[in-house]
Amino acid sequence: MFCVTQVLSPQDIEQLHKIAAAAQFVDGRISNPHSTVKNNLQLHEPQTHEQSADILRRALLANDQFRSFSQPKAIAPPMLTRYSSGMYYGVHADTALMHLPKGTIRADLSCTIFLSDPAQYEGGALRIQIGSAEIAFKEPAGTAVIYPSTTLHEVEPVTRGERLVGLTFIQSFVADCAQRELLFELGEVAALEGLNMAHANFTRLQAVQHNLLRRWSDAP
Repeated sequence: MFCVTQVLSPQDIEQLHKIAAAAQFVDGRISNPHSTVKNNLQLHEPQTHEQSADILRRALLANDQFRSFSQPKAIAPPMLTRYSSGMYYGVHADTALMHLPKGTIRADLSCTIFLSDPAQYEGGALRIQIGSAEIAFKEPAGTAVIYPSTTLHEVEPVTRGERLVGLTFIQSFVADCAQRELLFELGEVAALEGLNMAHANFTRLQAVQHNLLRRWSDAP
């Protein structure tokens, strides 16, 4: 299951592009030195990384659909990643545990936040494998795609222009993907139909949501 939602304002996008234009990017394999399929660049300067990560993290947490879909317990500091012509990230699986300076998180969900206008580059689609099928995403700037970290996925080669994205990983309060999906569907029904329901029935629906979250979450 996937979530595609607009999370960044035009002002956020403009600021992130200014940060990227002035920042130093290094070989993306600095964070995965044993990869044979990773060919991209990532932001490396601590100060600018912290600045851009704060913008992206705040935008994600301010988005109702992101919170409802992911039930976020912890978010890895989002990283700006750049793909110039000829760069790609071949088929891979994201690591299960992210060892960060402030502790380790479990990567339940991966999130790509598109920052470049799709018309400004060719190729570079995020392609995710679901069984024998594949779904490709190449979204407008400011759009986040959230997807299970358990999936195999890739970034197609960029053949023209530059692809700039933010990338992060989320540990959910609900580790099980199927349980998260059920909670999200209940939330969508409540949001879309709540005003059409009798108050007593809407209250019962909310009680089911909260009680399932209590049962399934790994909150302390």
